[in-house]
Amino acid sequence: MRYDKNKKAEASPQTRDEAERIARATQRPGQTKEQTRLIAQGIQKGIEEYKKQQKARARAADKARKQPPRQHEQGPGKDADTGSPESSPAGSRLPWWLLGLSWAGFVLYWWLHRP
Repeated sequence: MRYDKNKKAEASPQTRDEAERIARATQRPGQTKEQTRLIAQGIQKGIEEYKKQQKARARAADKARKQPPRQHEQGPGKDADTGSPESSPAGSRLPWWLLGLSWAGFVLYWWLHRP
């Protein structure tokens, strides 16, 4: 049996039920059944995409786990610290600053627009 990449896989009943449940929970007054169905389809696509990403990450992690660790050969004249950007403490602060700034903006918006 051959796997066809172009063939669309059917969503699991659990995924469909979960998407419908979420769509009904967020339903607005006056919203038609058709609109709710379209929202459920969007949620279902999001769930399926998330599952695909998680499977890909799991495969990559499993592949990395199964590979033997790499040994970096260094000559006697090379020093151990290469100054790579991954080890820079300033690089790891930027995401936290952006997160704090976004939360501060959210709180300010909420405070200014509350009833």
